Amino acid sequence: MDRPERTLVDHDPDLARLSKAPSFDHALEQYKYNDTPPRPNPIQQQPSPRPKRKRDLTSATEASPNKQRRISSRGADRLPTSHRHQHSSTSIQEPNGTKHVPGTPRTKKLKRTSAGYAPPSKYSYLENRLTDSLAPNLICLFVGLNPGIRTATTGHAYNHPSNLFWKLLHKSACTPRLCRAEEDGDMPRLYRLGLTNIVTRPTKDGGELSKAEMDAGVAGLEAKVASQTPEAVAIVGKSIWESIWRVRHGANIKKDQFRYGWQDDSENMGAVTDHWPGARVFVATTTSGLAAGMRPHEKEDVWRKLGEWVEKRRRERTDAEERLIE
Repeated sequence: MDRPERTLVDHDPDLARLSKAPSFDHALEQYKYNDTPPRPNPIQQQPSPRPKRKRDLTSATEASPNKQRRISSRGADRLPTSHRHQHSSTSIQEPNGTKHVPGTPRTKKLKRTSAGYAPPSKYSYLENRLTDSLAPNLICLFVGLNPGIRTATTGHAYNHPSNLFWKLLHKSACTPRLCRAEEDGDMPRLYRLGLTNIVTRPTKDGGELSKAEMDAGVAGLEAKVASQTPEAVAIVGKSIWESIWRVRHGANIKKDQFRYGWQDDSENMGAVTDHWPGARVFVATTTSGLAAGMRPHEKEDVWRKLGEWVEKRRRERTDAEERLIE
């Protein structure tokens, strides 16, 4: 058998190693332009996304009250619709004693603050143009607390837009139509109704009056009623009747002694011994828009009792006058 011919490369290891190295043309292939995009290396893997952290709603019971409300609110958004309503119906006790349903907006409860007593010097710059609307032998004389700023400057009673006096006067049938504040001077002539106040000085609200000056106005009110002799006196507001009671009885009226509506005949105002028994007293609700103690329909119920009587007496008087003319 013939042996293969050995070359110089076979005898020299260095030459053999050089012969196996890539040629110069082959080395340039890696720098040759190729428009085919390179294939991704299967060895290199994309980083896996970071797993989302799940909230443990059960830990809300161990958290602080504020954190517990936040967790409960967020957890309710992830619940199915069928369970969300059941979850939202559960209220949480607030630190101030109120209850709040998670997932619903909180509403702040507005607190009405009293202005407090204001001395007469505070509004001494105002010119009080309001005067009484009086006439003898009225069906009813309405007694208010004192004129407000707008009432004093315009000279017309109950002239603030938020005051319900003229609306309640009409809804109760004390007047057959809705009258305007500018008609206050015509009330005696039109409907045999009169208007006055227990305190004459104007203030922003009744809280700026003192009990002492309210009590001081009782004597003048009694004298005014005695001189005009109305059939009835309507006290427009609980605080006015409290002052009258304090002066008459020398003590504050008790809760079980106060009531809206007609009072006992022993409480008639302006009575003159052996001459006139006095005017019947009806205690009505305040008509101020600042007073939020009673709802509108509750005020209307009280005023309607007075209106029924006023309407009846006005009709009877009209019929009597027509018979005299005949």
